Amino acid sequence: MHIRPITPERLVTELTDRLTERADHVAEARLRVGVDGPSAARPEDLAAALIDPLRARGRPALHVRTTDFLRPASVRLEQGRTNPDAYYEGWVDEAGLRREVLDPAGPGGSGRVLPSLWDATTDRASRAAYVDLPAGGVVLVSGPLLLGGALDFDVTVHLALSPSALRRRTEPEQRWTLPAFDRYADEVDPASFADVVVRVDDPRHPAVVEPSASA
Repeated sequence: MHIRPITPERLVTELTDRLTERADHVAEARLRVGVDGPSAARPEDLAAALIDPLRARGRPALHVRTTDFLRPASVRLEQGRTNPDAYYEGWVDEAGLRREVLDPAGPGGSGRVLPSLWDATTDRASRAAYVDLPAGGVVLVSGPLLLGGALDFDVTVHLALSPSALRRRTEPEQRWTLPAFDRYADEVDPASFADVVVRVDDPRHPAVVEPSASA
């Protein structure tokens, strides 16, 4: 395994290159990209940073956050507000995310994507309008605990933090989620299979994890 330091700006450029090239091979469909990482890694910031460069390359792009696809509070918080197992197993409405985003953006899909399903602040449907994502477009879904489950992505990006960095950078009010990320690392190990793995212990100095060259 090789660790290659990279600037945040260069990371965005390289990911834009990679996604644009991959989108060329799904010209009749859309590219579904999962940007996975704990809140401390700010996956939504990376996904948002890719939108304008992709559009500049002629690729319609849409960013969807899993925080806009949470289950209603009555379901999400049934086992308590700070239950790490419930957070790990069922806070996100994965069925809704598949139905409204990933399936329409996938092969044979209509391209009619709903960018937001649920407003967790009001605990009501967001009533967002559908967006038509043309063929060859890119939808970036950002959030924690995205990989290794039932969500279909064409490209996966995992933002990795060491255990100490994760604990250091997680806000005090969110530290109850840490056992969920320990479980995710043990049971799923997203860094072992994601298409792109980026270490972000220090967000100012990310590093791309690359497989070692074959002997």
